[in-house]
Amino acid sequence: MSLPQAQDREPAVSSRRRFLHAGLACAAAVTAQFAGPQGHAADPPKRNGKSHLKLSLAAYSYRQFLAGNSPSMTLDEFIAACAEMNLDGVELTSYYFPKDLTPEYLLHVKELTFRLGLDISGTAIGNDFCLPPGDARDATLALTRRWVDIAATIGAPVIRIFAGNVPKGDVESAALERCVMGINESLDYAAGKGVFLALENHGGITATPEQLLAIVKNVKPSPWFGVNLDGGNFRSDDPYADLARIAPYAVNAQLKTEISRNGKKETADLGRIVKILIDAGYRGYIVLEYEAAEDPKTAVPRHIEELRNIIHR
Repeated sequence: MSLPQAQDREPAVSSRRRFLHAGLACAAAVTAQFAGPQGHAADPPKRNGKSHLKLSLAAYSYRQFLAGNSPSMTLDEFIAACAEMNLDGVELTSYYFPKDLTPEYLLHVKELTFRLGLDISGTAIGNDFCLPPGDARDATLALTRRWVDIAATIGAPVIRIFAGNVPKGDVESAALERCVMGINESLDYAAGKGVFLALENHGGITATPEQLLAIVKNVKPSPWFGVNLDGGNFRSDDPYADLARIAPYAVNAQLKTEISRNGKKETADLGRIVKILIDAGYRGYIVLEYEAAEDPKTAVPRHIEELRNIIHR
């Protein structure tokens, strides 16, 4: 029995011809976006007017235990730790799944989380949609499709995706066009599998709200696309104001215990970020992604309780 596979690609020549034709259309869309109010703007997801929040933990928070050739913690043990903290869900970051991934293992993960009363709130991949046409771009698109299949199998409703970085010697406008095209192509596949794609503010060409929204507003309208709000990734003089600008588009949200103000780290006001999400009517998971220096096995449970108290005030 083999893993679910993405649909076969067309031959490379045909694929690249389609890429070039798509690039012309995308360039027109991007030009319109930057030209002013006549550009297409994606609408934020429709809410029901009342916020509702649940708690999850990203496996990345325990990366020093889960990563490497000889990890000291298994994904099963991480899931059990989340159940011990009485979380509502777990985010099973793709990096920590076994390399020899089998369908049987995926079904085991689905069974284990359900039996422990946990949702799989989502997963995440390390894609780069700014890459130019070629083998590396084909590989990142194939990776995205593969993890859409895996997410559908384990019942993860959303995948956190990255935009990427401007390749050396390239310009941001061209990278943005390719990013939009990569999202659109992947979105067609994800929508067919019932999996959301959530674009994260993760540096590169999403380092500012303006950059992120320039991408969001040029992706073709789809109920299966939105933003993953990362509470710690903006680095301006007012990261909270930046977060408020993208919160209406959030379909997933992850919070860090630190923020960066003009590149300098400080303790995050988690209550303030949660309020930004509530004011935007956000309904869904708040995923703690712990990256601070303290041992996560002692720090994470404390921060989970802090978030739980904030949510249930």
